[in-house]
Amino acid sequence: MQETVDQKTLKNYMYFWFGQLFSLLGSLVVYFVIFVWITDVTKSPLMLSLASLINLIPLLILTPFAGVISDRLNRKMIIIVVDSLQAFLTIILTIFFIFDSAEIWLVFMFLGFRSICQAFHQPTVMAILPSMVPQNKLGRVNGIRYLFLGIIQFIGPAVGATLLFFVEIKFILWIDVITFFIALVPLLTLKLPPRQISKSNVEGKSFVKDFKEGIMVMKNVPGLLTIMIIAMVLVMLTQPLMVLSTFFIKYIHGGDNFTLAIIQMIMQGGMILGALIPFFKKRWKNKMRILFIGMVAINIGYLVHALAPIGFFPLIGAGAFIMGFIMPVINIIVMTVVQTTVPHNKMGRVSSILSTLMMIGSPLGAILAGTLSGIIGVSFLYFLCAILGIIIATIPYFFTNIRHIDYDNMEKIEDINRI
Repeated sequence: MQETVDQKTLKNYMYFWFGQLFSLLGSLVVYFVIFVWITDVTKSPLMLSLASLINLIPLLILTPFAGVISDRLNRKMIIIVVDSLQAFLTIILTIFFIFDSAEIWLVFMFLGFRSICQAFHQPTVMAILPSMVPQNKLGRVNGIRYLFLGIIQFIGPAVGATLLFFVEIKFILWIDVITFFIALVPLLTLKLPPRQISKSNVEGKSFVKDFKEGIMVMKNVPGLLTIMIIAMVLVMLTQPLMVLSTFFIKYIHGGDNFTLAIIQMIMQGGMILGALIPFFKKRWKNKMRILFIGMVAINIGYLVHALAPIGFFPLIGAGAFIMGFIMPVINIIVMTVVQTTVPHNKMGRVSSILSTLMMIGSPLGAILAGTLSGIIGVSFLYFLCAILGIIIATIPYFFTNIRHIDYDNMEKIEDINRI
């Protein structure tokens, strides 16, 4: 039976999403204080890179399978199970900190296991959205999502830095558990729409066939794979900035935890403003032009970040703001394209493949950060990555036909080519 996507399901989705935001806030605070702890204990860019790598590898390996599972099983139950496991893992780590028994290897294991949970959580939450939001409101709802994501990511570092000033990490970790229970309320009270399952799905298709089907859907969206490959490379090049930001601010520019939090808040403040754009611009014309200009602009912000003189935090903040402002615009365009061209019953596997492509660049970037930063220095590594990013974002636009693709007049894939 065809599911009805209307105003009621939209309201239910927003209720569900606000619960998820509380859970995200707890996770952000935990990750902030843990990476500060790793930085202060090891004082090593290599260890920060290793921590990021451990956090990324399970996501990279498991996300494609998780997307297929989210299209087969009860999505609500998947989210409840993985969120419960994350809260349990946080409690275990907190106990080790309470007894002063926390070691770097134990924290690395914690990051790895939480990453496994996130591999199932992210594509499942993404797959729910188009089944509950009317198609003509997808762009604005994506804008609202990134707006509130920006607000939460703005608050997270500030909360983490403030709490570190007053209390020890063993008390801060409890925030993740508290926000889990807040997010659990909408999950338990809401009834999510049923999935559309074809006869072939009921008969049981292999994971490999499901995964290949997701690739075929993506290949039938003109330009989508090309965009994702370019984005994957750009993610790899920006990863050193994300991995080494704590070391860059504290040990190269002489900042403290509050300075680090402020720089991260400036970037998130840019994300909040960038996410507001869909409220004023309801229809996106020339999506490809905006997308590629945005990719270049992000790397210009990266370049400003890299060229800042030692201790000149206003310039670092300016670069961070530029990057933060452009990111939601690019993400909103890409996700709106995906959600308007991919059928609902294939969103889980397609979103997991997209997430996987984005994450392939992350561990490569983490390795790049850990190895080259010790040879050429963190600032010069930032500079090289920003220049390469500008080149990679520019060449495809001018030397391929991708700039001529018109997603506004494109039908859903299930209507173009029944798979």
